[in-house]
Amino acid sequence: MEFLFSPFHLKNVELKNRIVLPPLASFLIENGGAITEKTIEHYRLRAAGGPAMVIMEACAVSSEGVVSNHQARIDRDRHIEGLAKIAAAIKAEGAIAAVQIHHAGRQTSERVIRQKPVAPSPLACPTIRGDVRPLTIGGIQELVKKFGDAAVRAREAGFELLEIHGAHGYLVNQFLSGFSNIREDQYGGNTVGRTRFAKEIVEELRKRLGQNFPLSFKISAQEFVTDGLTVAESIEILKVLVAAGIDVVQVSAGNDATPEWICQPMFMKKACLADSAAEVKKALDIPVMAVWRINDPVTANKIIATGKADLVCIGRGLMADPEMPKKAQEGRLDEIRTCIACNTCMQSIFKKGRLECLVNPALGREKEMELKPAEIPKKVMVVGGGPSGLNTAWVAAKRGHQVHLYEKQPIIGGQLVPGSTTDYKREMRTLIKFQKTQIEKYGVILHLNHEVTPDTIKEAKPDVVILATGSFPAVPNVEGIEKSNVLTFDVVLNGNPPSSRKTVIIGGGATGCEVAYHLSESGSQVTVVEMLPQVAKDLEAMTKKMLLNKLKENNVKILTEHKLVKVLDNGVELVDKNGQKVFVEADKVVVAIGIRPDTKLYDRIKGLGYETHLIGDCLEPRTAKAAIFDAAILGRSI
Repeated sequence: MEFLFSPFHLKNVELKNRIVLPPLASFLIENGGAITEKTIEHYRLRAAGGPAMVIMEACAVSSEGVVSNHQARIDRDRHIEGLAKIAAAIKAEGAIAAVQIHHAGRQTSERVIRQKPVAPSPLACPTIRGDVRPLTIGGIQELVKKFGDAAVRAREAGFELLEIHGAHGYLVNQFLSGFSNIREDQYGGNTVGRTRFAKEIVEELRKRLGQNFPLSFKISAQEFVTDGLTVAESIEILKVLVAAGIDVVQVSAGNDATPEWICQPMFMKKACLADSAAEVKKALDIPVMAVWRINDPVTANKIIATGKADLVCIGRGLMADPEMPKKAQEGRLDEIRTCIACNTCMQSIFKKGRLECLVNPALGREKEMELKPAEIPKKVMVVGGGPSGLNTAWVAAKRGHQVHLYEKQPIIGGQLVPGSTTDYKREMRTLIKFQKTQIEKYGVILHLNHEVTPDTIKEAKPDVVILATGSFPAVPNVEGIEKSNVLTFDVVLNGNPPSSRKTVIIGGGATGCEVAYHLSESGSQVTVVEMLPQVAKDLEAMTKKMLLNKLKENNVKILTEHKLVKVLDNGVELVDKNGQKVFVEADKVVVAIGIRPDTKLYDRIKGLGYETHLIGDCLEPRTAKAAIFDAAILGRSI
């Protein structure tokens, strides 16, 4: 790790290593941009984990430029006090305190800002839609001044570096890109014209802050849309901005039409934008920051070692484990809770309006989920070595309980094992590895190949019994379901895929689609049958987009609004929404319609008088995220 933990000099700022926490929305900001103790603690913890620099999330420079009511604000002097507390907390933990300034442009809604969003051109945001108001030249120049005002407030709050958000389809990016800017005046027309707004912002910041204050610019070097930015054009833009006064560039990608490139899901390879950063670095004389899918210190060290970038931004990785830098520097790689790029964080933002993490249930709840020693140490028996059982076991053991974990299989991991079979989900195995390290570290006594019975519990004499016995695949009650050509999804994903020419998958949820991808990659002709009007309904949006694209590329046939009525030796009989019978030929039939709680052991022991808790799928079918979160709560409450 010698490259990753070497110091770096950025203008008048000394960085102790090459790790940067990039600006990520915390959703810990109250209405109107108010900073709370939760917000401050969130940033303090990330800084305490050992990165060289922490860039606070995007702060809106103007009231019509906010994305949501929970966005940080820097458009009024009254926000300086709260921002100063964050800057002070970051610096107190030994990191450089930086902040990003931002304007949403068309990527907000009238519902949020109570007026039509502004934009360079009369083109609506492709995801939010709705009418926009093209900016006049006077309006553009007023916004340049507001960026300058925000910069002065940032310096007054104590931040040591300022970053302009010029990426991800927000206002500055909207001006830079031919995808969103069709103006024909001096702020459009060609690359020089489209760069003018960003150039004037940089010049305004230089005028207001002087020559010694470090400035960063975040750019979507590639947008992956027609008329969008390419690396080559981005380099020409950045040359103009370097001349205007920027000192470092963060090389990102994507816009409001290609969000999968803004927060890359599992399908994207690690460090997928590092080569773009390398191209920019070759062309410019300023330092370059690489970002996205850099989720472990080994990958980060390699980027620095090979000269692709000067600094690495680890965002989701430091949400998953804020202590990653310290653990890496101390050689404790097995103890790192690695981000698995499941995009649960993004899904929770859109569905719940808060930031959550599958692997780190304490994210955003650090104070209330602080681990405290048990008042009375107990003997705890955990039955089941899946994600909920493992997490409950090590949390309870860390608090001082004596914990015995029983698993009937020869390995631990539960549903995470088949869940990590497909190529794009193999990083989920890092979660099993982390949980294994934790139970070993905190002295959990592991009993493998041991199926628990009521007699086992009586002999062990535990104070507390925690049942994490999981689930089993649901099977439809239809004619022929018992035939030998029928398999359940767990058999396929446990390393025993059918060697068949044609396969029908019953169930088009997340699991059914994952099985379809897995089998189609192996050369099988796959048909997915789903009763609902759409497949992969509950899958995270960006992962869903890429998975469905992969199924299309692999010629997977999808039949929605079709119901299985009979399994035959050579296929299946279905009924469509109009009641018409449909026959689909198949060598094998894979059932993936869901799971059922395994409560057999609970039914046998519930009258024995033990303090008993059910957790995970045996309580009710749930996601790995929900199972781990519930386990974290239970492990802290025993």
